[in-house]
This record gives sequence, C-alpha cells and structure tokens, in this order.
Amino acid sequence: MEEKALVDAAKEATSRSYAPYSKFNVGAALRLDDGTIFQGANQENAAFPVCLCAERTAIFAAQVKHPDKAICEIAIAARNADGFSQLPISPCGSCRQVIVEMEQRYNRKVKVIMYGKEKTYIVDTVKDLLPLTFTEFQNHPKL
Repeated sequence: MEEKALVDAAKEATSRSYAPYSKFNVGAALRLDDGTIFQGANQENAAFPVCLCAERTAIFAAQVKHPDKAICEIAIAARNADGFSQLPISPCGSCRQVIVEMEQRYNRKVKVIMYGKEKTYIVDTVKDLLPLTFTEFQNHPKL
C-alpha cells in the first residue's frame, strides 16, 4: 500500500511538470525515513542543459527541508498527451548518481519504483541501475 501511495504521488506530480519542449511530463515522489513524502516534477528550459529532472527536484527539496533524514524510496512516473507511459521509465544517469550519493550519505539503500501502466519495475537499490558508480572509482585505492 505504501508503494502504491508513493506511485500515486509521483503520477500526481506529473501535473506540475513544465515540459513545453519535450511534452514529456515526469513526476517523482520520495519517502523519507520518518514517512514524510516529497514530490518533484521535471522543469525544462530552452537551454536544455539547465533542465532538471523530477527525481532531482524531489531529492533537493527534501534535502533543503530535512537534511538529517534518509531517503527510503523514490517512485517515478511519466506521461505525455496520450497518457501515462505503458512501460516504466528509469532515472537518467545524473539522477542515478545523485541517488547513489544519497545512499552513501545516509548509509541506507534507496528503493526505486518505476511506474508503467503495463508493468512497474522495482529495484531495492539504485546500484542495481548504476553498478559502477563514479564515487566507487573515485575512492578506489589503486587510483
């Protein structure tokens, strides 16, 4: 039930996406270890490199308000003019790296729930999506 509520919050967050260029509205919702939920939505700009993904807007908002609380899980949903995506979408590489660093910061795995109308995909840690993280190489004793 908690996962469904988080997915529903991510789906609802797509309505606050600003995606005039891609028309691809993404929403994210995360749950902190105290049960607090934060939502995020992608925000586009004509200068595409300065756009922000839904996952990072949710994470950064949570970090500003509750820097002492670990993120337990994050759900992601996307839609376009035809409705919600049939298959789940995964976080981009930048978002994966940010989530990995949240895992490291709080020494706690972050479950990632990727919603699709036909199938929802869940991993227990973002490292399942990003097995060779930048920070692992950066801290490697032979480098």
